[in-house]
Amino acid sequence: MSTKVALITGAGHRLGAATANKLMNAGWFVFIHVRSSRQAAQDLLEHAEVQNDRKCGAILQADLTVDDELKTLVDEVKNHDLVKANGLSGLVHNASFYSQSKFEETTFETFRNLNRLHMEAPYFLTQQFLPELRTSKGSVVGIVDTSWGKAWEGLSHYTSSKAGLRQLMLNLAGELSPDVNVNCVAPGAIMAADWEAEHFTKVLEKVPMGRSGQPSDIASAVLHLLEASHLSGQVLHVDGGWSIEDA
Repeated sequence: MSTKVALITGAGHRLGAATANKLMNAGWFVFIHVRSSRQAAQDLLEHAEVQNDRKCGAILQADLTVDDELKTLVDEVKNHDLVKANGLSGLVHNASFYSQSKFEETTFETFRNLNRLHMEAPYFLTQQFLPELRTSKGSVVGIVDTSWGKAWEGLSHYTSSKAGLRQLMLNLAGELSPDVNVNCVAPGAIMAADWEAEHFTKVLEKVPMGRSGQPSDIASAVLHLLEASHLSGQVLHVDGGWSIEDA
């Protein structure tokens, strides 16, 4: 039986770590990409390997906004024995940076780096790994958000780049069919940043299920999309029904 191999960007903590853990426990070999949280990723990997009594993954460290580091990451994955033998069954674009700032105070460099992280890196990685994805009839999942069609104060730089990722994924679902499935997961109120506690509480008041979700909910959604052979071009809102309410 061939080994299912996945690369998850930004997988050292939060939603990425939960997704990596879910996949490793489901039998996948996971490349856990981090920018700086290497120790957290090491702890995550060691725990999974003890729990599953096997080699569960490898850690890759790179700043995805730096071209040379992005290319090095691609080479490391492509040259790994498991990828050479099995291709790449899953590619999860999760790496993100989330901060609030007024439009007039947000530097152009901040905006540019978010576009590099949310759009350019996923574009480049998907393009570079296309042969390996086609070999395994693999799947790509982009982690977007629930901001589509809404105006969120102080988040123009973030929501616009995430919207770009969403559209990129939907376009690729058409272009890469039928060899590669491409979908999105849009988390709702799952984990609040320190600066958004008040907004997070207000959002929960509008969520039909009346509570926040868990990182494991996102992980389960990603695993489902990676393993569902007849799903492509979908945006799966994991938001407790918030998307059917007025924002």
